[in-house]
Amino acid sequence: MEYDKAVINRLKRIEGQIKGVLSMIEKNQDCKDVITQLTASRSAIDRTIGLIVSMNLEQCVRENIEKGVNTKQVVKEAVDLLVKSR
Repeated sequence: MEYDKAVINRLKRIEGQIKGVLSMIEKNQDCKDVITQLTASRSAIDRTIGLIVSMNLEQCVRENIEKGVNTKQVVKEAVDLLVKSR
């Protein structure tokens, strides 16, 4: 699968958020602020997982339709990935 720039940019932003959290912890900043930033990072990761799964699902479904193959298994695998990610 090819990942587009949007996915890479999202991951770089998440990387920056995590580095920011590490900096906050090193500076002994307030627990609530650290947790807020960790929660934002986790939400960004969850959204990125959803984006990657949906992009992959779209590509796999399109390929299966072109080959005349049933898409039921591909959709099931995508749903399983999303469930597992939680």
